Amino acid sequence: QLHLTTLEKKELTKSLEMVRKELQEKESEMKKEISEYKDRLLQAEKEHQDALTEANRKNEVEIEACQDKMKSLEHFISSQKLEIEHLKSNKEELNNSLKEANQTLGELLKTKVR
Repeated sequence: QLHLTTLEKKELTKSLEMVRKELQEKESEMKKEISEYKDRLLQAEKEHQDALTEANRKNEVEIEACQDKMKSLEHFISSQKLEIEHLKSNKEELNNSLKEANQTLGELLKTKVR
């Protein structure tokens, strides 16, 4: 009886050791997988951050280009306004000269008719 119990104990101990070994192997595999997932996650986060940084850099360059273009257009508009004012002034002067010429012509015609 004692011998059977001792044998049974040895088998149970051996079985328990095998189960313990399997659990350790599974735990080791899971730790390895977790480590790989963490590495992949860190890599994905780095790539995402790099992409964001690059997108931000491109946007800043584009914004600067748009601001430069806006300044250029504002300058162009300003110069066009000055040109319009100059043309209005010239038109006014020409109209006044034309009125004077018409008056002079009218007076000359009156003088000639007399």
